[in-house]
Amino acid sequence: MGRHRRISRLPRTTLASRAALAAGALVPTIASVGSAHAATPQTAICTSDRPGLADELSEDINAALDGSTATTAISLHDRTTNTTCTLDADRTFDSASTVKVTVLGTLLWDAQKDGRALTQEEKDRATAMITKSDNDATTALWKQLGADKINGFLQAAGMTNTVLDSEGHWGLTQITANEEEKLLNLVTHANPVLSEDSRGYILKLTSEVIPSQRWGTPAGAPGDAQVHVKNGWLERATNGWRVHSLGAFTGGDHDYTITVLSQDNATMDDGIANIEGVARAVHQDLNAPAADARP
Repeated sequence: MGRHRRISRLPRTTLASRAALAAGALVPTIASVGSAHAATPQTAICTSDRPGLADELSEDINAALDGSTATTAISLHDRTTNTTCTLDADRTFDSASTVKVTVLGTLLWDAQKDGRALTQEEKDRATAMITKSDNDATTALWKQLGADKINGFLQAAGMTNTVLDSEGHWGLTQITANEEEKLLNLVTHANPVLSEDSRGYILKLTSEVIPSQRWGTPAGAPGDAQVHVKNGWLERATNGWRVHSLGAFTGGDHDYTITVLSQDNATMDDGIANIEGVARAVHQDLNAPAADARP
């Protein structure tokens, strides 16, 4: 599947009105008072086997974030060049809808252990949860699985720093960029936790996300890449809007994943713009011919 074009953004009033339905979080009702503080500037740290690429990525990611007041965390890995970049990647954030990939991973992992296929009802809920970010479907699967099974999957996945909310609000699961990269690695490469069929199912659903939710990390992706995405967005009384994007890019010799998490965004659109600036820089640098890398 080629790169999905970014559709025109909805008006902010429309985005705000949709937040209660599809913000991707089962959370207590609270009013927003905007960002609690400005982010402390930090520098992306990159390493790469391709000469010049690490410095180029670090420079361009930092330039993309220049002037932003959001608190942003980044973790990415490109296997073709053995490139990694991190920025504040162990900072915790409310998960919002990004936890839905974990819910689907848990559902498939649990079914594998029982040697069974998903029921039609489970398939319908999983499809709605991932492709449309349906909260009711997520809540139903969350209750079906329960905290013990979800924690069991997190343990098996090595995601030991992901913490479920003590009151059961799935959208307040505490995540980090590095933890989400572990999950994306499981989804995109063979491993003993998720079978080939399970991984294929997750990749299929994340490639079929509805157009209005394909923003974020896919921005600027090469046209020959298979694009897989799951986003999350949530406004709370402190730290403003949380806006997150998980992306995996495969096919056409592409093999990389990008996680960008953010909070302290004044609006949802600000968060989207912040993430897409980073994503465009990453896609451009990773897909430039090796000879174009800066010395």
